Amino acid sequence: MNFKLNKIIPQLATLLAVILVFGFLTYNAQVNMDNRGIEFGFGFLTQESSFDVQFSLIDYDGSHSYARAYLVGLLNTLLVAFIGIILSTVLGVIVGIARLSPNYLIERTAAWYVEFFRNIPLLLQIFFWYFAALRALPLPQDTEPMFGVFFLTIKGLFVPRFVWENLDIFFYSIIAAIISIIVIRNYARKLQENEGKQLPVFYISIGLFLILPLLTFLVGGVSLNFSIPELEQMSNTSFKYKGGLGIPPELIALTLALGLYTATFIAECVRAGIQGISKGQKEAAASIGLTPNQILKLVIMPQALRIIIPPTTNQYLNLTKNSSLAAAIAYPDLVLIFAGTALMQTGRAIEIVSITMLTYLSISLSISVLMNWYNKKIAIKEK
Repeated sequence: MNFKLNKIIPQLATLLAVILVFGFLTYNAQVNMDNRGIEFGFGFLTQESSFDVQFSLIDYDGSHSYARAYLVGLLNTLLVAFIGIILSTVLGVIVGIARLSPNYLIERTAAWYVEFFRNIPLLLQIFFWYFAALRALPLPQDTEPMFGVFFLTIKGLFVPRFVWENLDIFFYSIIAAIISIIVIRNYARKLQENEGKQLPVFYISIGLFLILPLLTFLVGGVSLNFSIPELEQMSNTSFKYKGGLGIPPELIALTLALGLYTATFIAECVRAGIQGISKGQKEAAASIGLTPNQILKLVIMPQALRIIIPPTTNQYLNLTKNSSLAAAIAYPDLVLIFAGTALMQTGRAIEIVSITMLTYLSISLSISVLMNWYNKKIAIKEK
């Protein structure tokens, strides 16, 4: 009985302390708000925002509500996080493997990249790409097109935009291709485990991913056109591009800085994971005739992933949270739009900061859940 009390009493005391602290902070905030005549509530979310945003993935203008402005900032934040995670993962894996290359030049170049980018503050790297690199680009009227349709100017990157018809059928074909690839991968893994046979899963996957969407153009009625950006003169000194898709320089600078910076840490995770596999397994795989690529794909990486995934998850979370530095270069993310402009206009500090904090917490927890699920899936099952 005493043993159980010794375990329960500290937990109850901790819980009581948390409740008391939270209650005190809540009461203190309520008293201060009452003394200043400030109301608490979330009704402001339905009010007209009365400010514009320079870049948005959905329709938005000043006549929309603060809730719509929050959604714009959230989508812009998720866009940066998604692109940054993809870029940093691809680059980190390549650099991590290159750091173990027997080629001296490749190994030294990868090591130099890691040491250079991870030892410069991220905010300074964002400033470099935005104020130094991209601001040195020519004006729209002085820009020469790349391949005839790409325009990289001080106002951003302008590329052709896809104009689809019957887009829903195309999306269905993509979903069908993904499901087919998953089924084939599972079948190939079971075939290899049971009979030792290998299927060219990679080439089959590429074929399915190309053939099924292609069939929608041939027999599904899907058509694709391109909207090419064209320079249009607004006045004697003002020019802009009409048509196409414009990617603002703030987005380019932020994704480059986040991707290059985070890739250095992922590269070290990859290097540590590969070096964590004993040399004897590599030699055993080579002794049965496996090529270096097969050894890396079939022997090293499946085991190294169990070491790589946990620290890489931390880097994904850091990248997502570091995207809030976008406010430094006026990229309209969640912090700038909602915790910045909306907060200054409404004065609802507690409500807006709480929503912003819970949003980042939800995004981070979602990434953690997904990565932990994958880590558990590839873990060694002991029988």
